[in-house]
Amino acid sequence: MTQTLPPTGPEPTGQTPDTSAPLSAADRHARRPLITDQAAVRWLLLALLAASVYFFHGFIVPVLAATIIAFAAWPLRQHLVYRMNSLLAATLLVLTLVCFIVLPILLAILYTIHESREWINWMITINATGAPTPQWLADLPYVGPAIDERWQEALGQPGNLGQLVQLFSGSNIGNIYRWALSTGYSAFHLFLNLVFMLVALFVFFHDGDHIVAQIDRVGRRILPDRWDRLSRVAPMTISSTVTGMTLIAIGEGIVLGIAYWLAGVPSPATFGLITGLLALIPGGAPLSFSLISLYLVASGSPIAGLALFIWGAVELFIVDKTIRPWLVGGPVRLPFLPTFFGLIGGIKTMGIVGLFVGPVLMALLISIWREWQREITEGEPRRAARNPDP
Repeated sequence: MTQTLPPTGPEPTGQTPDTSAPLSAADRHARRPLITDQAAVRWLLLALLAASVYFFHGFIVPVLAATIIAFAAWPLRQHLVYRMNSLLAATLLVLTLVCFIVLPILLAILYTIHESREWINWMITINATGAPTPQWLADLPYVGPAIDERWQEALGQPGNLGQLVQLFSGSNIGNIYRWALSTGYSAFHLFLNLVFMLVALFVFFHDGDHIVAQIDRVGRRILPDRWDRLSRVAPMTISSTVTGMTLIAIGEGIVLGIAYWLAGVPSPATFGLITGLLALIPGGAPLSFSLISLYLVASGSPIAGLALFIWGAVELFIVDKTIRPWLVGGPVRLPFLPTFFGLIGGIKTMGIVGLFVGPVLMALLISIWREWQREITEGEPRRAARNPDP
């Protein structure tokens, strides 16, 4: 039986050529695309990241605040998850935060706003009728006459206070409507940030284990040699900063506010809130109750002023020697200048949430710097052993 062999001659015209043959360098260069697949993916990811930042930048502040609180409360969260499921633990922690921290702060702010009405009414009255210099200010040695002269220039005559306010702010003291609108908008914005923070905090508490595992995988990929230590130092730094500064500042504001009320200081809630804010800065709380004690002594209440000063000194000694070490447990102590810059920069950038975010970021920077210095110090003997002097 005769077998038909395939044709061995040249391919007929019009047939598709064989594309399996290797291409020359010139052909490969000619067929190279303008944008490779890898470059296109990178530009697409960059565009998605930029769009995400543009659309969701308003959520950065509450998410940062929720992250800091979650870091600080993480040991308690782990303890609760061991005894119950993550849903119940997250619900209990958020409700505890709302009942014992958020609500008292909101009540203190509302009471302070109520007290500020007295100051506003006093300013309106002074602007309408003028006010003489308080006798205790005029009787101060050395500086009393100068203070009396300045007081008469600023507040002694009707309308002087309004002119002073208009000189510095460019607005009339009676323009309360615009101020009320601005205050209402700020309060509503703060309320929305608080709601978003609580929602993000619930998610962190509920799904924290999965989030931590993903962050660990990425961290070990980026910093394979340093991630294990940094992942331990960063939570300890955040927890120490939040506990050592925020909670103790709130406690000092409450305790000293009660002392102001007992000593007869006008607007004790307002001055207690100011003392709590100043307590975030090293030396702020002693400065606050010392000035108010001097005011009481100069205004004719020396016993109340002395008692307030002793109260504040004893409270500060107890906090620094017993409560702070027990709560913090060896914190990463910050110098004065980074703490001050963190507070001012945080408030300027993020508002009231910056009181928490700014010092924490500065604490992380100081912690990373100290870790870097420790690695350099520990590496010097090994480098000296490898490269002995001739």
